[in-house]
Amino acid sequence: MSHPFLPWIAASLFALAVLHTFSTKFFEHLAHTRPRHAGLWHLLGEIEVVFGLWAMVLAVTMFSLVGKTSTLEYLESRNFTEPLFVFAIMVVAGTRPILQACGVLVHHTARAVPLHTGMVTYFLLLSAVPLLGSLITEPAAMTLAALMLRDTVFSGVVSERLKYATLGVLFVNVSIGGTLTPFAAPPVLMVAATWQWDLAFMLQHFGGKATLAVLINATLLTLLMRKELSRVGQPDKVQLSVPPVLVAVHLAFLLGVVVFAHHPVVFMGLLLFFIGYATAYAAHQDRLILREALLVAFFLAGLVVLGGQQAWWLQPLLMGLSADTVFYVATGLTAITDNAALTYLASLVPGLSDEFKVAIVAGAVTGGGLTVIANAPNPAGVAILKGRFDEGAVNPGKLLLAAIPPTVIAGLAFRLL
Repeated sequence: MSHPFLPWIAASLFALAVLHTFSTKFFEHLAHTRPRHAGLWHLLGEIEVVFGLWAMVLAVTMFSLVGKTSTLEYLESRNFTEPLFVFAIMVVAGTRPILQACGVLVHHTARAVPLHTGMVTYFLLLSAVPLLGSLITEPAAMTLAALMLRDTVFSGVVSERLKYATLGVLFVNVSIGGTLTPFAAPPVLMVAATWQWDLAFMLQHFGGKATLAVLINATLLTLLMRKELSRVGQPDKVQLSVPPVLVAVHLAFLLGVVVFAHHPVVFMGLLLFFIGYATAYAAHQDRLILREALLVAFFLAGLVVLGGQQAWWLQPLLMGLSADTVFYVATGLTAITDNAALTYLASLVPGLSDEFKVAIVAGAVTGGGLTVIANAPNPAGVAILKGRFDEGAVNPGKLLLAAIPPTVIAGLAFRLL
């Protein structure tokens, strides 16, 4: 890009997009108080639309400043595998056979524990499911946990305090819970091949610390909210109403999407085949969450386009820090930019020490629950759960406050253990 003002314009648009994410609650309020233009306010209040909207502004600006050829070269140089993957995994994981199978597993596990079944279910959704993300990927874990929380705890009348606290812990636990393997967490995926991090490395440097932090976060919140959770009542017994063979086929599709997560030509083909298969057995399906998944993919694609123009200030900032300092800076920067973008920029720099590499990834995943844009699966959780919040929108400021305590616990686990 040859235009001297383009980097500054791109940085300004990125800052406006971040500001917009913290203003969505305001636009949703306008939609309720100013019905004449309610459609426009609802559009601006859709948090999943934010980065896609400002990415379009950037693209139009680039067309006018550097021309069609340079703009298209830039857009086509972006890697949209992650948005496509999140779209595919959300659609497959959010189906009735998958959710019922997971619900049955969680229900039977909860009933085997001699405690209040609702509290145990809540604990498992905030601990076991995020850790399961190390196998089925973080977007799939987020989708499953959010859908099951929506249909259990959030289906009744519960306080906003419980809702935001739950969302904060869920986001943090999903972000760190996917670090037991080198293929499940987006910020780890960005560096695993370049830095040759295998399963043994991840378990040694991240596995035990992440697991402990996840369990502590889930336990503390469950105990803190025990009175309100006890009033929610016992969750309905979950039964498998679909043929087991249908569950097996759905799990096979889910596994196929996960295995070929780096190859959109394969997993998108599997998704199209899956949509046809699900349509053929519509009696055993709920509505596929195509709209929600498309909005999340649009959000992430916008982040890819806008984020690609931020390397000029992000990379020098990170590379000028020590290993100790970069952990805390990465944790903070993750709140205003995707954590995978931070680790990707670090992977481009040769000669980094192992201590620095571990510190920046640990910081990136630690801060992955602070905002909606901090971690790729977060928009999926918001898209699924926002209907249970006041005025159908999640307040980013309240989410930030709710995510700080579990983030501190995760940071202590990664830095002190």
